Amino acid sequence: MKCLIGLGNPGRKYATTRHNIGFMVIDELLYRHQWTLNNTKFNGEYALEHFEGEKVILLKPQTFMNLSGESIRPLLDYYNIDIEDILVIYDDLDLATGRIRLRQKGGHGGHNGVRSTIDHLGTKSFNRLRIGIGRPLGPMPVVDYVLGTFAKEQQDDVIIGVKQAADACEAFITQPFSDVMNRFNQ
Repeated sequence: MKCLIGLGNPGRKYATTRHNIGFMVIDELLYRHQWTLNNTKFNGEYALEHFEGEKVILLKPQTFMNLSGESIRPLLDYYNIDIEDILVIYDDLDLATGRIRLRQKGGHGGHNGVRSTIDHLGTKSFNRLRIGIGRPLGPMPVVDYVLGTFAKEQQDDVIIGVKQAADACEAFITQPFSDVMNRFNQ
């Protein structure tokens, strides 16, 4: 069983913010396959589905970004999912808007959702899919930037990035992660 975890903040107020691009990828997968997040447990909303003969869970933690690990760990324990079978999807300031990058391990890079995930999993070694949101221009504080919406000129790049990230998620369900990285890290 594989588990796709999109990081973000719950509620309409945050739905279209840069910090919620992980949720946007989960939403794209739900839309493509006509799936629904029909389970509410473990401080999250999730779906248990099948894709090309494989079981997959799609999770959106509802703890707010900084406490994401509080939702992830109990779900993994309940379903007995190995850490190598998860893919955590989140925003990255250091990538250009819409660019994606996959990694098998690393630090939190200042991302509090990833920090919480590392703390609750007890390891930095888990699969990640980072989606670029770029950095703020000028003196805007980072927190205001990540909680802001994408500029009109960024919309096309966001759409492309979300679709490519969803493609990478589908590949992750059925292929070794090293193959997925080779294919999508261009």
